[in-house]
Amino acid sequence: MECPPAASPFFPPPARAAGAPVEADVSKLAVGDMVTVEWRGKPVWILRRTPEMLATLEHNKARLADPVSGEPQQPEYATNRQRSIKPEYLVVIGICTHLGCSPSEKFAIGTTEGMTADWPGGFLCPCHGSIFDLAGRVYLSQPAPTNLEIPPHKWLSDGLVLIGEDDHGMA
Repeated sequence: MECPPAASPFFPPPARAAGAPVEADVSKLAVGDMVTVEWRGKPVWILRRTPEMLATLEHNKARLADPVSGEPQQPEYATNRQRSIKPEYLVVIGICTHLGCSPSEKFAIGTTEGMTADWPGGFLCPCHGSIFDLAGRVYLSQPAPTNLEIPPHKWLSDGLVLIGEDDHGMA
């Protein structure tokens, strides 16, 4: 009888492949940086936002399709302006809600990364041009119909987040 292959990115452990919660250590994540972890075969971005990034979230409300996160793509605890438990950290599934492409990070303000002069920073989906702010909220008149999805998650400590489970149970 042949043994199954060892766990690897191509052969994850069966529990993780089935959608078990995943721990992410962000204790060494620098302010302004983002890390990607995999949960249920999807990229989950954890962005440690700067105070300047957080400040942009209030000023974009009139330009957003769902600024108060009224659509049900996030747990109740992520319906605030930052769409997070801890304002400094955004935990979001990195898949566009239009057709499933993965948006690119465009964190620099203005034209530095090929965006418009009034660009406050955020994400751009290269497939059809949908743009999202630094809380994963979609702008008005974009192909993406809704904000990026926030997965269930909870903080186990200051630098350790559990993705796929919150205080209400498993996702």
